[in-house]
Amino acid sequence: LAVVGPLKRCGKSRLLEVLIETVHDPLITVNASPAAIFRSIDAKNPPTLLVDEVDTLFGSPRAAERNEELRGLLNAGHQRNRPALRVVGNEHTPVKFATFAMAALAGIGDLPDTIMDRSIVIRMRRRAQGESVESFRFATDAPLLHTARKHLTAWLRPLHRRAMRLRPQMPVEDRAADTWEPLIAVADLAGGTWPQRARTACRVMTAQEADKDEDAGTKVRILADIRRAFTAEGDPALIRTTRLLELLKADPEAPWTEYGPHGLTSRALQLLLRDYGISSANRRFPGGTQAKGFARTQFLDAWTRYCPPPAAAEPAPVADAAGA
Repeated sequence: LAVVGPLKRCGKSRLLEVLIETVHDPLITVNASPAAIFRSIDAKNPPTLLVDEVDTLFGSPRAAERNEELRGLLNAGHQRNRPALRVVGNEHTPVKFATFAMAALAGIGDLPDTIMDRSIVIRMRRRAQGESVESFRFATDAPLLHTARKHLTAWLRPLHRRAMRLRPQMPVEDRAADTWEPLIAVADLAGGTWPQRARTACRVMTAQEADKDEDAGTKVRILADIRRAFTAEGDPALIRTTRLLELLKADPEAPWTEYGPHGLTSRALQLLLRDYGISSANRRFPGGTQAKGFARTQFLDAWTRYCPPPAAAEPAPVADAAGA
């Protein structure tokens, strides 16, 4: 669980306090070393890791580098049977340490991509003026949470084997399905309206994070914008590199006019597309002229795999410049 917010006082720590009193065997890791956490995870009965102010661990490149081992532990702990191998003692004996555990991480801003991709993300907002919520008071509210935890444990423990055999129908795929499957399974066991409510939450929250990934990812943004550029030109089979750059930089909402010291260049475009196996080449255009350019077919596979179809009402970028 990734509990994130843009600023302080959005309720992240408060939610973590509620979780501490609700989850199984909470392990609050305040400035704990990865080695200490490794040794605290029992393979048969793992605790629930709870980390507040996680932005202090990953919020800067230097901090992230210092805590790379912790990030690896959290990534591996997403699934069972992903032990960490360490040497122990004077004989340097290789020892496998369990990593699988439930975890809730709270902090300002997004966590590292590999952790966010393995998380159910709760995005917190600061309370607006005029909004009111009931205060959380440990002395009176914690016992209620303890009672809820006892009831849930008593209900689920006899159903554990059945739950482990369930293969619920998932509304999402791949890693998102792996992350949400336990909650969907519990909802199916609960019956009533819970199966539908859980799947709706899964679908909506996963889609929201996918949209944020698309907005934030430059390499995905370039694919989507190139598709819009082709659409603006009437989906030609070929497009000149110079014309493509004009169309990309003509969109005032896109980052390409300020991409690098001189805006997006043909060289920078090549680098952005390199990981997709797409590059420009000498092309013969109508009229017999030759120029550097791209074929639309080069992008079809990447468009299918990495960016969803554009919304029907989404306008294509339009440039005043004539084609080169």
